[in-house]
Amino acid sequence: MVQISESFTAIDDDVIDGLDQWRTLPIKQQPAWSDPAALEAASAELATLPPLVFAGEVDTLRRRLALAAEGRAFLLQGGDCAETFAGATADQIRDRVKTILQMAVVLTYGASMPVIKMGRMAGQFAKPRSSDTETRGDVTLPAYRGDIVNGYDFTPESRQADPARLVKGYHTSASTINLIRAFTQGGFADLRQVHSWNKGFAANPANAQYEHLAREIDKAIRFMEAAGADFDELKRVEFYTSHEGLLMDYERPLTRIDSRTGDPYVLSSHFVWIGERTRDLDGAHVDFLSRVRNPIGVKLGPSTSPDDMLRLIDKLDPEREPGRLTFITRMGAGTIRDALPPLLEAIKGADATPLWVSDPMHGNGMTTPTGYKTRRFEEIMDEVKGFFEAHRAAGTHPGGIHIELTGDDVTECLGGSEHIDEATLATRYESLCDPRLNHMQSLELAFLVAEELAAD
Repeated sequence: MVQISESFTAIDDDVIDGLDQWRTLPIKQQPAWSDPAALEAASAELATLPPLVFAGEVDTLRRRLALAAEGRAFLLQGGDCAETFAGATADQIRDRVKTILQMAVVLTYGASMPVIKMGRMAGQFAKPRSSDTETRGDVTLPAYRGDIVNGYDFTPESRQADPARLVKGYHTSASTINLIRAFTQGGFADLRQVHSWNKGFAANPANAQYEHLAREIDKAIRFMEAAGADFDELKRVEFYTSHEGLLMDYERPLTRIDSRTGDPYVLSSHFVWIGERTRDLDGAHVDFLSRVRNPIGVKLGPSTSPDDMLRLIDKLDPEREPGRLTFITRMGAGTIRDALPPLLEAIKGADATPLWVSDPMHGNGMTTPTGYKTRRFEEIMDEVKGFFEAHRAAGTHPGGIHIELTGDDVTECLGGSEHIDEATLATRYESLCDPRLNHMQSLELAFLVAEELAAD
């Protein structure tokens, strides 16, 4: 992660009206805060706290994403479905970072291409829900919307939306980012440590394949060192944070004006995305994020029309700035080969070059007879293959993958080389929202993506 010292001013009066235009527009997926005074106090406190990331880092990421949109780099974006405050431990953060670093090594070595490393971390605490309420038996309570809003326990007290959680979300994000910076800048991410990243993970064919690759990297590095090469750049990596820009009562107070340029940046994260449920052209989320300088992602589901896509481009990227706009497709394995090609054909006739990223997770959900939300690993892999096939046919660039994963050996997604079945799900199912790939499944997916990239 790039570290840059910068200064920021308070929000300038000249841009307040524009940034706050969203308040007059329809808005979805916001909590029903029970205490307006407490919400105002939490927002005021957030507005006084330091930014979590720097505008210069955001600008660097935008340049990196522009390379990926041109087919000259690849984005690896991964992390929890929904972070929890209890899960923000040093061990869990380290293992998530390790998994992403291992996947990046596989992709970089297999495809001979720079990999942009980005976590769904340090802010992915809020989740959209299909219903505002949850019913168990004869009791109906507000739905769990993530730790930054309310608690998971099914009690009236826990499920009440608590504005104090916004501030706790900020501080948890800050501690997470501090640890990520330490891991990625302090030697932990040194490419010469590729073997140590595998320690602590159970034996598995994917790990064995990774160890073989690590030995090849070691051999190449020793050769280059013997030839006099300087490997200082191998000691650290750029690592960016991202989350869904969902809660306006969190994102708006953490928006700052960069004193260098006078431009507004959402500095809760380097990259924010708009979900499938909140990407209405005339809605609050699209309007607000159209006015900030961050690179912006938009989730596109199977019902997205070419006209929808082109109008999103006009709204979010009117200047057609390289690296500004990322389309994250979440079509489903059975739909991607039909739903994606019309969008790719339409983009070839437009004057825009968005970055295309595959989210093979959200279109492939299912619920088992025993009540577990899960995904089949084979369907996840198949959607990734369909994503690459569609881009090859259209002559466009497949620029990244967006994965819900954990560094732990959980049992939440069916299949993979561990042959997780429905009975196995109960042994270590830990997600409070959607199922994630475990460490081994994540590595397996990385090898598949590397093969697809090498084939291009």
